[in-house]
Amino acid sequence: MNDATAQAKAAAQTARRQLGDTLDQIEDKFNVPKRTGELVDKAKTAYEKNPVPWIIGAAAVGVIAVGLVAWAIFSDD
Repeated sequence: MNDATAQAKAAAQTARRQLGDTLDQIEDKFNVPKRTGELVDKAKTAYEKNPVPWIIGAAAVGVIAVGLVAWAIFSDD
């Protein structure tokens, strides 16, 4: 029985360790501030590497915003 008890304890410790690792991975995946920081870092790196698409995108957003405001002001609704 002593050998079976030792095996059961070893199996339980292994299961606990695996469960702890899985919970740590889940916590890491759903850590919003950490994920947001990673996204900001990726955006900064992409901008530093090639700023042209970012500038074009910002200009497009600006044109759309101005167009929406003009439409809201000058429309006959």
